[in-house]
Amino acid sequence: MPSATTLAREVPGTATVVAAHGRLFYLEAPDGSHRIAVTRGKRNDFTVGDHVIARPASADQHVIESLVPRRNQMLRSDAWRSKRLAANLDQIGIVVSGSPPFSEELLIRVLIAAQTEQIAAAIIANKCDLHEAQARIEPRLRVYEALGYPVLRVAAKTDPAAALACLRPWLRGRTTLLLGQSGMGKSTLINLLVPDADLATQAISDALNTGRHTTTFSRLFRIQAGGDGMPADGDGIRAKGNEDKDGNGNGNGNGNGDRDRDRDRDGIGNVHGQGHGNEDGSRDRSKDGDAAAAGCIIDSPGFQTYGLAHLSRSELMHGMREFAPLLGQCRFHNCTHRDEPGCAIRAAAANGQIDERRLALYQRLIDELLTQG
Repeated sequence: MPSATTLAREVPGTATVVAAHGRLFYLEAPDGSHRIAVTRGKRNDFTVGDHVIARPASADQHVIESLVPRRNQMLRSDAWRSKRLAANLDQIGIVVSGSPPFSEELLIRVLIAAQTEQIAAAIIANKCDLHEAQARIEPRLRVYEALGYPVLRVAAKTDPAAALACLRPWLRGRTTLLLGQSGMGKSTLINLLVPDADLATQAISDALNTGRHTTTFSRLFRIQAGGDGMPADGDGIRAKGNEDKDGNGNGNGNGNGDRDRDRDRDGIGNVHGQGHGNEDGSRDRSKDGDAAAAGCIIDSPGFQTYGLAHLSRSELMHGMREFAPLLGQCRFHNCTHRDEPGCAIRAAAANGQIDERRLALYQRLIDELLTQG
């Protein structure tokens, strides 16, 4: 993935969207400075991870002029609207646990969305120290391992050192979107990987005037080399956040730093009051490759539904990777793999080649699609 620094060399004025709320966007320039930006007209289809061209509009605000073409994007949708979660991803991590039990239907939906965009995906099985709960989900996790999905087993709360040792190599050098239902412990993982994530979130909330300090919008954090986290707004203060009952991280602390800095070399403009950085200049990431090499995490709000209304029947089929060798072998070319005679997919499930629960969940998705159509 091209870094913001590389993009800036190619297109002056390029910045990365770190967070968004309504029509307000929090941008990061290649040197690590930040700026609030708005869009022209009513356009608001930018998302976290987007690379955009932004120009100064006033002393304390920029305007987004255009979008650098995306490599990929993660969407969820229903019959009425769609929502972009993030763009320009290298991989996705879906956080699950045995307590409370994760929804396999939601897991399949996310994996199909990722497969459609050709984004690598892994399953992070958190709370693996809860042995009875973990034992209940292990048979299902092994199904996904057999399909080629990596399963990373961690106990972020009780064994953070082992969790970091497991996750660091997987995260290094990549932009990763973390997704999960509420209660899976995703916020605990974020606070482990990015120790001052709560302060960064508060700073972004203040800048975007959201009036909230919860995981209600996606945010991009950068991870320092060595594994200690640095949020994308670069605040040098460390804070440890708490996790509430539904898995959202809510921490204390005020991450504001009032420093005026001229960082106009890259075309993004001056920063006033949003420069949360270190006095030793360690925040100039255009000269420091360690932050880019260590990777980025995009934290997305917990969800209970994940609609796929934007996908076609063919995309749903191809999103089930175990179907691939059998597609085209059914008696009817337009087989939906539900109740048609001569279906190669159902025959494979009957003889144990395909997991029957995954097939049943796929059939539910097809029913949903045909109902909407």
